Amino acid sequence: MPLVDMPLEQLYAYQGINPRPDDHDAYWDRAIAEMKAVDPQIELVPSDFENPVADCFDLYFTGVRGARIHAKYVRPKNQKGPHPAVLQFHGYSAHAGEWPEKLSYAALGYSVFALDCRGQGGYSEDTGGVKGNTLRGHIIRGLSDHPDHLLFRHIFLDTAQLAGIAMSMPEVDPERVGAMGGSQGGALALVCAALEPKIKRLVSVYPFLCDYRRVWEMDLDVNAYEELRTYFRHFDPQHEREDEIFTKLGYIDVQFLAPRIKGEVMMAVGLMDAICPPSTQFAAFNKINAPKRLEIYPDFGHEQLRGFSSKEMQFLMGL
Repeated sequence: MPLVDMPLEQLYAYQGINPRPDDHDAYWDRAIAEMKAVDPQIELVPSDFENPVADCFDLYFTGVRGARIHAKYVRPKNQKGPHPAVLQFHGYSAHAGEWPEKLSYAALGYSVFALDCRGQGGYSEDTGGVKGNTLRGHIIRGLSDHPDHLLFRHIFLDTAQLAGIAMSMPEVDPERVGAMGGSQGGALALVCAALEPKIKRLVSVYPFLCDYRRVWEMDLDVNAYEELRTYFRHFDPQHEREDEIFTKLGYIDVQFLAPRIKGEVMMAVGLMDAICPPSTQFAAFNKINAPKRLEIYPDFGHEQLRGFSSKEMQFLMGL
């Protein structure tokens, strides 16, 4: 069969090539401490979307650096006692999705929390305030500044903060919370479970934000990763700072957070994916030490994977 990347046996051995910052663990420990010091000022606003299955709310909370973050909260009706919850994360530039999309899990008796990522297609704030380029996207937001100002640092923390908020709800069983998403959402599901290790199960479909240098070396810094090329063209046209730049991106490289995951993982990958190359996804998968499984779709790219949504739901029904 045709390949866009390595043969499968090499993918299972691949460990990534993006440099890992020496202080990576201290960086994220410091970030988590900052998040935990924030007063979230939670606000629930009832939605006018009425249905017989669930009560729907717009949930707002304050994240790091003062941004007001929005999520959709769907709570099943007539559920007695604490019940499971699922956190949902969306693709790059999109939003939390529509209310009806949440009702299948609500019908199972699960609460659903769906995050709007800062400054993307929903209602969460991107408060900005960094030096350097912000023209082309969020991966490079803050790349010319101190690594504590990287925008994806804040977005990653938003996922863990939302998990903590969900677990604090009296109607939610904090020991039965899962996470799910595809592409950027697949990355954020992994990140959420890494930064909030009480996440019990998570589903990550072709995760984005992994092994940036590999993307660049494959000449696939286009489409979702185009801003990497844009940054080099404008700010390091001769790649004199190449190692420095990729090392700084290492702070927000999902593969280096993957070892923190404690919950059970199900990932899915299309071996023809030219948006998020399979090797970059394997760089993260191969570093997960928790129980894990990988669903492989040899002829599929960055697209809907036939039959996978049923596998996903059955897996999350094990919460």
